[in-house]
Amino acid sequence: WPVRYFFTFIVVCGLFIFFLIEGMIIYHANRKADPGMDYLIVLGAQIRGTQITNSLYKRLKVSEMYLKENPETKVIVSGGKGPGEDIAEAEAMKKFLIENGIEEKRILVEDKSTSTVENIRFSRRLITKENAKVAIVTNGFHVFRSVGIAKKQGLADAQGLAAPSDKVLLISYYVREVLGVIKDFALGNM
Repeated sequence: WPVRYFFTFIVVCGLFIFFLIEGMIIYHANRKADPGMDYLIVLGAQIRGTQITNSLYKRLKVSEMYLKENPETKVIVSGGKGPGEDIAEAEAMKKFLIENGIEEKRILVEDKSTSTVENIRFSRRLITKENAKVAIVTNGFHVFRSVGIAKKQGLADAQGLAAPSDKVLLISYYVREVLGVIKDFALGNM
C-alpha cells in the first residue's frame, strides 16, 4: 500500500506542475508589447530552401504591423542556417520585411543562432542602447519561455509580442512547450 500512495503522490505532483506551467504558457500567449519599444527581436523558425514557413510568416506579419505603427523601433531578425535551409533564417526574414515596406536601415541581422537561448544571446550583442526596451516576437505558445530566457540574460524589461499559431497543431505546440520550459528551467536558462 505505501508504494501505491507514493506513486499516486508523484503522479499528482507531476500533473500539478504540468498544469501550472501550462497555465503560465496560456496566460502569456496573447501578449502585445507596449508601443514605442526600442527593439523587436524576431525569433527565427524553419524555412524551406529560401521560403519562409507559415509559423515564421505569422511572426513577421505581427512584426511588420508593429514596426509600421512604431517607426522609431529597430528590429533584430534572429536565426541561423539549419538543415534544409539554403540561407540563414535571418536573411529570409530581412528580405520579407524589406519587401513589405520596412526600411533596411532599421533591420539588424543575427544569423548564427540555432536555439532560442542563442537567438537572445546573440541578438543582445546588437543592442546598443542602455536599458533598451525590447519585445520578443514569437508564436503565442513560445512567449512565456522566450521572455523568461531574455530576462535571465539581462533584458530585465523584456516583453512578449505574440503571433498566432497554426490551429491544427495548437495542442501539440502547447503540450510540447511545457517540456521546453522544464528543460530550460533545469538548465538555468530561465
